[in-house]
Amino acid sequence: MKYKVRVLKMGEHYVPGPEVFWMSEWNAWETLYFWMVLVQGGGKTIVINTGLPEDLTLRNKFLNEFGGERCIMKASEEERPWKALKNVNVDPKEVDYVFITPLQDYTTSNIDIFKKAKICISRKGWIEEIVAPKFKFHVPRELRIPNKILFHLLTEAWDRLYLLEDEEEVLPGIKAFWVGVHHRSSIAISIDTDKGKVIASDCFFKYKNIEENIPIGVMESFEEYVKAYDRIRREADILLPLYDPEVLSRYPNGEIA
Repeated sequence: MKYKVRVLKMGEHYVPGPEVFWMSEWNAWETLYFWMVLVQGGGKTIVINTGLPEDLTLRNKFLNEFGGERCIMKASEEERPWKALKNVNVDPKEVDYVFITPLQDYTTSNIDIFKKAKICISRKGWIEEIVAPKFKFHVPRELRIPNKILFHLLTEAWDRLYLLEDEEEVLPGIKAFWVGVHHRSSIAISIDTDKGKVIASDCFFKYKNIEENIPIGVMESFEEYVKAYDRIRREADILLPLYDPEVLSRYPNGEIA
């Protein structure tokens, strides 16, 4: 099965350089874009990540304490997920699958607008970040899954919550595999297209990370970075970093394949 892939911008964020590039860019700031990936083919519509919270108060309080006002997240009205999808003639209620990577409020906050979708989350991430954390995280649980979304997943959407194994073909031509690096819930999604395999992940923030082999600054495992980047470079025909503004330069209008 071959799919069409495009990205939709969900907001942006300005961060200190060392957050993006391990032990470097100390005096620089980097712009991140939050991409929703829209995948269509074989009668299925798939979305990767669901966009920023509509109310960014809690997230931006956390970011302001970390990096000052310069560091806050923002999204325009056109970048709200329901509006961005409507602009490309997609109804969230008709989306079949939603993949989340990683478990953070900028990916999970709008899961509840996808009324029939199977919600695909790393089993390892669900256990180790939500159900039974092995250690205390620097990001509070509510900034990983807002309370209303956690309640939604445990009640109304319980039958649609799908916990991914570390390696799993979810649909013909769409495979998810666990990578870690950024968070316990970080996965890569490999998508077959007419232009080859597109691999999207948050384990590399920007093209420079994986093309020049520079790990992200906010990572949890150096070993996982080595293994993940080596595999992704080996298997991908097209790299799709989930935070790089350069995606639009390489793929006008966000049309990847």
